[in-house]
Amino acid sequence: MLRVRPIHFTSRMDEWERLLTDLGMVKTADEATWREFDAGSGRLALHFTGEGSAEDGTTSFGVEVGDPAEFARRTNEDAALSGSTRVELIEADHGNSCRVTSKDGFSFLADPAVRAADGSWTRSSEADPDLTVVGVWFAEDSTAAAETLRNIGARPRPVPGTGEAGSGVTEAFSAKNGGVLMVGAGAGPGQAGFGFEYDGDLETLRARLDEAGHDVAALEDSAVPTLHVASPDNDGTAVHPPLWISATPPAE
Repeated sequence: MLRVRPIHFTSRMDEWERLLTDLGMVKTADEATWREFDAGSGRLALHFTGEGSAEDGTTSFGVEVGDPAEFARRTNEDAALSGSTRVELIEADHGNSCRVTSKDGFSFLADPAVRAADGSWTRSSEADPDLTVVGVWFAEDSTAAAETLRNIGARPRPVPGTGEAGSGVTEAFSAKNGGVLMVGAGAGPGQAGFGFEYDGDLETLRARLDEAGHDVAALEDSAVPTLHVASPDNDGTAVHPPLWISATPPAE
């Protein structure tokens, strides 16, 4: 079991919730400092942090897995020959988890997923089925990053145009239980971001977001049709990149 689930840290939880809901996501967890939202494919978590803190407006790369111990065993076995990935079971603040570490030293968490009432790993049936969460790893060593994603069970897929993630995408992968993972060129370790793919009509989505009061525009020079939506993290003083939503590339 592998599902994409980036964690976005923000002081503006309600503003993000409004945007994500207008995008077609469904809230599946609601705590004082933590909210989770399902898309048609993949999941996104919001984590509260203080306004103006170093974390405000940043994103952590992350995934969900079924059985952390089995995930660690299989990944370490797959990576034994190349030595490109190491997985260790840890006790995080929120409970048992796995820390995945790439050869270049970048690490991220693979948290245990929660099964639905019927025992499946299904997402919310009310979420927009055309919306997919995309987690982006901006890597100093893109080869090592791609190898790590292969080791954890992500499936290679065609690389889309470079307009999607705001940087050159070198590798793209799908997760079996929802979401897309991308490797982009990064200037430093530990950088991550997120966006979305949309398999429906982008112009209809644009009109829907505009009607809901969001600042949205089409990116004219993108290799893939892409919308940019103003980030809720902008508070009039700070500048944060817009949220991007790209058309799902055709299957090959």
